[in-house]
Amino acid sequence: MKGSVHHSPSVWKGWIPAIIWLGIIAIESTASLSSENTSRFLYPVLHFLFGLEPVRFLTWHFLIRKTGHVIGYAVLSILLFRAWRASVAVRNNPRWSIVWGRIALAMTALVASLDEWHQSFLPSRTGTIHDVVLDTTAGLAAQILLFLWLRGEKSDRPKAPGSPVPRISEEPGRRSSPVTE
Repeated sequence: MKGSVHHSPSVWKGWIPAIIWLGIIAIESTASLSSENTSRFLYPVLHFLFGLEPVRFLTWHFLIRKTGHVIGYAVLSILLFRAWRASVAVRNNPRWSIVWGRIALAMTALVASLDEWHQSFLPSRTGTIHDVVLDTTAGLAAQILLFLWLRGEKSDRPKAPGSPVPRISEEPGRRSSPVTE
């Protein structure tokens, strides 16, 4: 493997949010949060707030539940990336590493698969490969966004055109200090 494993309290700080989020996903995978049960409280709320009729509710309920999948697994992927970044050192200490991204995405896909497999045993739930693909795609999108965001946050980036450029004073006998023009 390209990196070495860290053993410190900061590793726990990286893993605790991911472990909590895995617990939330496990709770969401139970019969209590099946489509039938969530419709019991979502419909009255949406009907009260927006006057949503039962015919349109089915579509909105589906979209809300799938949006939950996307958000839930994107967040999981980000938290797993953060945990692996705290756990595995890589050369040059970058802000983003393909090693962390790959492990986070693989774990996201594994959790999605296990979640849907678990749901296939519950009478009120349906485990589908479509949800695994949706969840994994959300994890991939999160990793791409992380890459773009973290790659763009280098402290040694050149200044924007027109901004003051610091220069070092060159007067003999004076201590050099940054000066802006």
